[in-house]
Amino acid sequence: MALARIAQTEWQDGRTLRRKGLDKKQVQLAGLEATSTMFRYFLLSMITGLLATPEYVRASLSAAPPEQQAKAVAMKLDRQRVLFDRSKTFTFLLTEQAVRYPLIPPDELAIQIDRLASLSRQPNIRLGIIPTGTHLGPGALNTFTVYDETLATAELDLGAIVFRDSRDIQQLVRRFTGYEEAALFGDPARECLTAWAEHCRQ
Repeated sequence: MALARIAQTEWQDGRTLRRKGLDKKQVQLAGLEATSTMFRYFLLSMITGLLATPEYVRASLSAAPPEQQAKAVAMKLDRQRVLFDRSKTFTFLLTEQAVRYPLIPPDELAIQIDRLASLSRQPNIRLGIIPTGTHLGPGALNTFTVYDETLATAELDLGAIVFRDSRDIQQLVRRFTGYEEAALFGDPARECLTAWAEHCRQ
């Protein structure tokens, strides 16, 4: 049983992904997005590409090989169309650190935060904010995504882990539900976003 569980877990290291080409990763993600209907994103330290402005996307890929950057940026931005498919539902939970991380200059970050507020009004998107100081329980935090309840990924700076074992996925779903209960949604979330955007503009 232990060996079977290991076989259901896949490690994708960043070096291999870069060697194969960032476009391969974008094709893989687009495939997951096409075949899934319910998405749960817990974003600990940065904004995901689906929610990002072009400036943010370019900055997030600045360490990639130059010959891969333009194509990867275009593919990331093209994937954002999935957000407007009303047959799919998205819940994004972002920590304050993820929203305010200074990946781009303050004036550009203000526009990025405005985009988050705008997307939070879309009927098939729930966007929750977790302000700094919110207690989320014991244990280390990490960025992760759950696609329906059949597959999940956890992201590290060196690569990503793919989970297919239902026990691992359900554990992440339970963790996500706990974070969701601590998050701000709707007008309270947008009030935080507005204040953080204005701080950037100042």
